[in-house]
Amino acid sequence: MWLTALLRVLACGTVALAPLEGYLLEVNGQLAKVVPAALIAVWVVSLVRNRRLPEPHPLHLLVALLAVVLLTTSAVHVAEPFTLEYLVRWVPFLVITVVLADVAAREVPVKALLAAAVAGAVVAASGGLVSLVSGELRATGPLEDPNDLSFFLVAALPLLVALPARGRSRIVLLLLGAVLVAGAAATFSRGGGIALGCALAWLVLRRAIPVRAVVVTAAVTGLAALVFAQTAQAELSRAFQEKSHIAGTNADTRVLRWQAAARMLADDPLLGVGPGGFRQEYAAASRNAEIDEQTPVAHNLFIEVAAELGLPGFAVLAALVALGFVASERAVRANRREAVAVQAALIAVLVASIFLSEQYYLPLWSLVAVAVAIGQRALKESRCASST
Repeated sequence: MWLTALLRVLACGTVALAPLEGYLLEVNGQLAKVVPAALIAVWVVSLVRNRRLPEPHPLHLLVALLAVVLLTTSAVHVAEPFTLEYLVRWVPFLVITVVLADVAAREVPVKALLAAAVAGAVVAASGGLVSLVSGELRATGPLEDPNDLSFFLVAALPLLVALPARGRSRIVLLLLGAVLVAGAAATFSRGGGIALGCALAWLVLRRAIPVRAVVVTAAVTGLAALVFAQTAQAELSRAFQEKSHIAGTNADTRVLRWQAAARMLADDPLLGVGPGGFRQEYAAASRNAEIDEQTPVAHNLFIEVAAELGLPGFAVLAALVALGFVASERAVRANRREAVAVQAALIAVLVASIFLSEQYYLPLWSLVAVAVAIGQRALKESRCASST
């Protein structure tokens, strides 16, 4: 029992602390790795103690294939300066995906993991709002880039649909949602706004939330925005001016980076330029288009992964995401609201990743793992029902 309880605490802690990584790094450079490492260690102990292996699943095959691709392209580009650093960043996400999928299918309630993700995002949103009071023009809080903060917040918002909403808990969820929306809005992230809109559309389409609730929420949010605009006109004006300037610059630089990534992929579609290779090859591939930025990221998860890992790596990553949707669809048909919520959150992550390189943050991996776990739980329940 104590081992199960520890697994639950560490799994929820891993998910909850993910958006607070910046705060942890300020305390100690290795602190963000402690809870995930402890989760992996306790999971291994539980497997040994219970004398079992994780139940075989296509997820394991895809993770193994992605690991093979990573190791192969890393071996080819091992002499490059960023290869090993980025390989080390990839590997923990692959392991955590397998671990979270296993424990969420067995020891850890799915709703507990989703609640932990929401809780961490609410703290991050609160930190972002506090950063505005401290003088920042765009919310940052625990993350240096406002767009990254928005990524975490819009990924967490759809998960509120999966949490119990009866009596007073409904009011609590509304308050939590208001904090997340306010934090996301305060980042002024266009990609985050588009991602949230797509997630809400999915929830409405799958009848997880009524259209009326979206309209009322939008009206209340708009009213609150008008009140805030009247009380902080000067600060809001400066924020809009800064965002307008940054937006124009970002649009130009992103096109340059996407074109450079496309050239890298065309030059080596099989193995790519290796983990972290986009940063190393960007200046040459872009023909030195950005004098003041020689080693950037691509600001697009899909094209960066394709450029660095080649078409096989990109195909495996796409298959992992597709597996999450397919696995969770079984639970959707069993009327499990958390499955639709996870699908909507995954859509938010994918849309936001069109504008950001987010493969090195947890939401993508944890949502795929939880989606797979929800599917496994639904399958077990259907088998139990058919056998009785």
